[in-house]
This record gives sequence, C-alpha cells and structure tokens, in this order.
Amino acid sequence: MLCSVYTLHLFPHSNSNSPTSQNLHNLLHNFNTPFELKQLHAHLIKTNTPLSTLPLPLTKLALVTALTPDFPYAQRVFKHLDKPEIVFWNSCLKAWAEGQSPFDAILLFYKLREFDIVPDDFTCSFVLKACAALSDLLNGRIVHGYVEKLGFRSNLFLQNMIVHLYALCGAMGDARLLFDKMSQRDVVTWNIMISQLVKGGDVEGAFELFSAMPERNVRSWTAMIAGYVQCGKPKEAIHLFMEMEEAGLRPNEVTVVAVLSACADLGALDLGRRVHEYSNYSGFRGNVRVSNTLIDTYVKCGCLKDACTVFDEMEERTIVSWSAMIAGLAIYGQAEEALSLFSKMVQIGMKPNDVTFIGLLHACSHKGMIDKGREFFNSMTRDYGIIPRIEHYGCMVDLLSRAGLLQEAYEFIMIMPIKPNGVVWGALLGGCSVHKNIELAEEAIRHLLELDPLNDGYYVVLSNIYAEAERWEDTAKVRRLMRDQGVKKTPGWSSITVDGTLHEFAAGDESHPQAEEIFQMWGKLLQKLKIKGYVPKTSIVLLDVEENEKEKFLYRHSEKLALAFGLMKTPPGMPIRIMKNLRVCEDCHAAMKLISGIVNKEIIVRDRNRFHCFKDGSCTCNDYW
Repeated sequence: MLCSVYTLHLFPHSNSNSPTSQNLHNLLHNFNTPFELKQLHAHLIKTNTPLSTLPLPLTKLALVTALTPDFPYAQRVFKHLDKPEIVFWNSCLKAWAEGQSPFDAILLFYKLREFDIVPDDFTCSFVLKACAALSDLLNGRIVHGYVEKLGFRSNLFLQNMIVHLYALCGAMGDARLLFDKMSQRDVVTWNIMISQLVKGGDVEGAFELFSAMPERNVRSWTAMIAGYVQCGKPKEAIHLFMEMEEAGLRPNEVTVVAVLSACADLGALDLGRRVHEYSNYSGFRGNVRVSNTLIDTYVKCGCLKDACTVFDEMEERTIVSWSAMIAGLAIYGQAEEALSLFSKMVQIGMKPNDVTFIGLLHACSHKGMIDKGREFFNSMTRDYGIIPRIEHYGCMVDLLSRAGLLQEAYEFIMIMPIKPNGVVWGALLGGCSVHKNIELAEEAIRHLLELDPLNDGYYVVLSNIYAEAERWEDTAKVRRLMRDQGVKKTPGWSSITVDGTLHEFAAGDESHPQAEEIFQMWGKLLQKLKIKGYVPKTSIVLLDVEENEKEKFLYRHSEKLALAFGLMKTPPGMPIRIMKNLRVCEDCHAAMKLISGIVNKEIIVRDRNRFHCFKDGSCTCNDYW
C-alpha cells in the first residue's frame, strides 16, 4: 500500500532523551517549506550526520516541494533511495486526491510528465480519483489517453474508474462505449453503470443492464430498488425486493431505507413492519437514516403511534427526525402536539430548518391557528435566517384560505417576492370552493390555466363551485373547456391491504371477485347511515342525470368500496387503513365519520392532501378539505 511509510534515515544513533536528539527530531518532522527543508539538510551536512535511525518523512518532502521550483531538488533526494521515484510522488498524489486538494493532484501529474517521470497504474488511479472529485471530464479524458498509451488497458480497476468518471460527468455515451468494449467486467463495472443510469433518471436502461448481469450483489439490487423508488414506481421496487429475498441476499442498511420508502409511497404497512423487524434484528436500530425513514413510513401508512414509538426510542436524533415527526403530527391534525414537539426541539438546542417550518405551518393551517401561523412565518427569517421558499408561501395562502380570509390570501399572493406557482393558486382556489367565493375562484383559475392547463383537479373544483351556486351554464362551459383542452379527469382509486394482499378499487368498480358482496355490505351500511341522518351530497356529482342516479354514483366511490371490503375482511377492533390517489370527497368524508361510530372502528384514510382519522363519529380534521 502506498503511504507515508517511506523515510530517509539521516541521523546517528544517540540517546533519545538527549536535548540534541529531541531538537533534531522536532526539526525532522516540523519543516513546512522548501527553505526549512534545506535548512535541515544543511544542518545534517554541517554536522556530518551519517545515515542512521531518525527518519525524514518522504511523503512530507514530496508535499512540500511538489508544486514549487524545488521539484528537481526533491528528485535528487529520491534518486538516492532504493525505491522508484514515482512511488514517492504517488504518495503525494494520493494525499491530495483523497483530501481537500484534488486539483493539486492534477497539477502534480502534469509536473511529473514535464520532468519525464513515467506514471504507473497507481499514478493514474489517484489522478482519476481527483478528476472524479472535481467532475473534471477534460483532464479525465487525458488520463484515459495515458492509460491506453502506457498499456494499462487490462487493469480492470482503472477501467472501472474511467467508466465511473465518464458516467459521473454525464458522458453516459462514452461510459457505455467503454463498458461495451471492455474485455472483462466485474460486478463493480455493472453496478457503476446501473447506479449512474438511475441517477440520470434512466431507470429502464438501468433495469435492462441489471437483467443482463451475470452476477449480482446486494449493491446491484439496492441500486435498482432505489431507482424505482426515485422515479415513482414503488410497486416495482417492492417486487424487486421480494426477488432479492428469494435470491437469498441479505439487505443492508441502504436497501432497508429504499424499500421502506417504497412502503411509505404505497402504504404497504405489513411489509414495512417486517422490514422494521429485520432492521432491528440486523442491528440497524442505531442507524439514524433508517429510523428517520421508519418514521416517514409509519406516518404515511396511517400508524402515527408507531412513528412516535420509533422517534421516542431513537438514541440520536437529527433535524430530519424532528421535522419528520412534526410533519407527521401535523397531517394527522394534531397541531398542538406538533407545536409542543417543536418547543422541546428548540429547548435542547436543535436548530430548525426550512422543512421544520413547512410542518409547523401545515399544523397551523389544518387547525385554523392563524396568529400562530403568522408568527412562525415571520420567525423563520427573523430568528433563524431562513429565507421562505415557495412551499412556505403556499402554506400561508392555505392557512388564510382555509380560515376564509380569501381577500387577504389574494393580497398575500400579489406581494410575494417570488412568482406564485400552481400550488399557491390552488390553495386559494380550494378556499374559494369551501367559502363559495366565485369571483376569486375565477381569478385563481385564470392563473392556474396558464401554469398547469392539463391539471384536471382545477377544472373539477371550479365546476363544483359553479354547481353549488346552480350556475349550470358555467358548469357546462368548464366541461367544454376541459374537452377542448384535451383534459381528462383522473380516475379515482383507493387501495386497502388485507392479510398482506393489496386490493385496489376504482369508482364504480365491479371487477373485484367479491364485488357483489361488497355492494351488499354497502347497502347494509347505507340503511344504518340514513337512520343516523345521512343525506347524500349529490351536488358534487357533475353529471346531467336524475337524482337517484347521482346517489348511485356517489355510493360507488372507490373509498366507499374499499371501506366496505375492509369491514368484511378485518376483525373487530382492527383499524381500517385506506389509501386514495385523489382528495376524499365531501360526501365520503361525511359518510365515514358516521360509519366509524356505527361500526365502532377506527378508519384512517390517506388522500392526496392529508390523513383523515375517523373515530367515534368524528374526524381529527376540522373539515374534509
């Protein structure tokens, strides 16, 4: 291994406790410039000191002289030793390439070529490492040329470094060309290509290579699983994880984080629990990133209590841990608990970041804490120097809009220092829908159709507003506008996991094997609901059909079908957890509140915006929005 063990012995044997020996030892290890080095050298000559036991650190000699006019002086020293000169320069290259001065390593490489010092394969590896640290493609190509010229093409380690450098610098065509031409490859070669394709968003290209691999290790599987998670394909990620388990490979901590993220996105609670158990068994409990991902997974799977348990058991917490827990409490409508946790965080000296304040503002928004929300928004810059991002402005507009302060919300948008996006205007539109403000809704839609003209949700909200006001002609205009723009309403679907199997339902779905039983179950629930005073909110059905047809349409919303199936398949006392891709409609929200009291079950629904926790005839949120 190349390191600083090479030394030059220039001092005689002597009593190591003598002052002279100690002074020489200090001189030997404390020179920092070529001038001090020469002074030391002169002292040795003047005192006629022969070769002996006290060593001169040659790596330091190389570091001190490498990029100075005294480079030839160091060469002369090295030529008196029994090691090739390049060995000592390599130790200098290694120190710089792996430290804080990778550019100096590149400069030294050119210095070596200037003085006709022939690089070896270690030289090339250290300079390639420096190029990678700087994402320096140009000099990397030059070093690649030297690798070819010097006959190092058979060095698989160097070839892998070059493939990595090209891919890292975005030259995937060159990386693939070299990959295809390599006479031999190992699992590292394949992993480099797969990882970089995933980072570049080409998950299909990565999977094509993954499928062709002659041998896979844990890193190969993990890269692909993480790639599917990053590109929004959690089902594929989980499927691949199952295959990895069947292949007999043990997931590492990075794999655990990736598959837990997939579980969070999909709401796959059973698998999330199993991975949690495996994580504890494998000794990953102390890994902060694993614990943070577990908090997020349990929150998104509707298990706030489990998320709190993970948080409470953490020996070490980062700002990510605190922010995740605050956000979790917020989306469950537990605003007071979220704010209390923030106070504890500040008390122990943990400094909040911008994500922390997004959670706090969400908490205030869902509970109507207007003054608190304003206070937090002002505090982030005043007390912590955090410049608000578009997400913070969106939270403030949401806060004001929910509270019915629509004009103030509009004026807030008008004075924003950054251009409002669709989320900001969408928050105002949502407030207009709840508080029946058609004028501002039309203003919000005007901006939204410019920013995101193909988002069907905005058209639907405006249609609902017109329908509520019985402005049927305007409702029809919105439908025509959608048709003319080529906008199609996103189909609503809901999912529920029972005994480890995911069941998905679309609105009006009759394809489920137990569809008939599900409809019968809903019919029984409907009778009990009507006794409790339930009246279907048919105004939200934007179809030109009879009232009874509108009711039938409402009764077959996907979340109602999932709920009926869950009641059929879960034992008494077990919570029902439903995941929905769109916002829960007002009618379903009202029905589920009543059903939770009728069947004495906790019903947890995660929709596009938040969690709704129905229990004993009420919901943790103030409204369905």
